[in-house]
Amino acid sequence: MRRTILALAVALAAVPASAALPVGRTAPDFRTMGALNGKPFRLHLAEQLKNGPVVLYFYPKAYTKGCTLEARAFSEANPQFVAAGARVIGLSADDLPTLKRFSVEHCRGKFPVATASAKMIRDYDVRLPVVSMSNRTSYVIARDGRITLVHSDLDWKDHVAKTLAAVRALRPAT
Repeated sequence: MRRTILALAVALAAVPASAALPVGRTAPDFRTMGALNGKPFRLHLAEQLKNGPVVLYFYPKAYTKGCTLEARAFSEANPQFVAAGARVIGLSADDLPTLKRFSVEHCRGKFPVATASAKMIRDYDVRLPVVSMSNRTSYVIARDGRITLVHSDLDWKDHVAKTLAAVRALRPAT
């Protein structure tokens, strides 16, 4: 565990976050296992998009400081995402037992977290060098499957505000 955290720290310090998937591109579809409030479930992006836009936020590792703070921030803002018609989904390379605990303790049962496979991390171009983890990148995906926002920054602080603004921009003015 210590070696993993050390490798993560070195990788995070060495390389700026970046995501190559451009706005306007169709988001890669995927199926994976996740947890919501400690309960496991199957997650399919195409199914989630039938209900409205999706915020996919990739994070490096559950229970690390930035990832815990980011999960709490998304949890606190979840009612605003729901009001805007969007679903939030956190993704990391963590295993399902870890995600089950994290979904209760830090996501507070407000939104699911799921396992990002190596293929998903590659497809979304969020792989950290050296370690098999994702960087911190948030995507807003419109109901039609098109990416409308990419925010890639290892600092977690702006991810919630930027994704919420992008989701709100998708709603027609009334």
